[in-house]
Amino acid sequence: MVNADGSSAVNLTYTPDLDEMYPHVSPDGTKLCFVADEGTGRKKVRNVYYMNIDGTERVLVARNAREPCWSFDSQSIAYLKGEYERYTTREYATAELMIYDLETGLHRQHPNKELHHLYAICWAPYGNWFLAAVHGGMGHSDTILAFEARGNRVFDLARFGVKGCRPDLNSDGTMMAWGETDWNLRLGDIDLTGSEPRVSNVRDVVRCERRYKLYHVDFSPDGRYLAFSYGPFKGGQQVGGRAKGWDICVCDLFGTSGSAPDARSAWAQPKWVEITTDGNHNKEPDWVPLPQSAPRTTRTSVAR
Repeated sequence: MVNADGSSAVNLTYTPDLDEMYPHVSPDGTKLCFVADEGTGRKKVRNVYYMNIDGTERVLVARNAREPCWSFDSQSIAYLKGEYERYTTREYATAELMIYDLETGLHRQHPNKELHHLYAICWAPYGNWFLAAVHGGMGHSDTILAFEARGNRVFDLARFGVKGCRPDLNSDGTMMAWGETDWNLRLGDIDLTGSEPRVSNVRDVVRCERRYKLYHVDFSPDGRYLAFSYGPFKGGQQVGGRAKGWDICVCDLFGTSGSAPDARSAWAQPKWVEITTDGNHNKEPDWVPLPQSAPRTTRTSVAR
């Protein structure tokens, strides 16, 4: 975990022999869920954990599971079961969405038992919808879906001009961000209050040259900033894979327009800066909400 300007890095897990990835901070800012690849060879498995925000009291949620995210009240974790018993780094190798209750330790399956090949799931702030990317499953291919949290209906957001993957919602569920391609991030206004989701005002927010890539966008708690992963085209970006040369960046959505650092972008856009600069496989950022009495959006969690 680091300050949003890249200073004061803190190691939360001290586990040099494990690959720990895909961190998500609970909305109340007290806990962190993530995945860990454990074991070797054919016994290797990806598991879901959560722990306190300071790294203490690590709890196993589920074995052979991936892509966890939090409920709006910080009381439950949604996760996807692995499609195969054998380990794979393919993030979309999933089948069945499960809900884990922190208080009881019980697991329940989502009502829609046809959910599969989903990844990068996020739970809407009011608990009524999920967003997720899908890869070749449920009659869809490489698109972003919205599906009911308590029902069976599924909607492809491509009809609103939403194309790409890895969606994220802001804290009140009125805006979404995602990667349209490997080189541009987009924003859209989203309405999840009706019987069907609607997206409007779709626009670019960050773009880079094609010798680099952009991934893993995440809204700050106050909605002013975006954090994202950024690295060379051949540096690797998949969850579980190495990503030499990749760093975490922060974009000010309401700052003065200008060029990206190191002249890597050729168009005017909100200013963004790299907050890690060692290129040491930095990926998958997530913001840490702070108490109302403290300055907001000052910490971001970084998976290395």
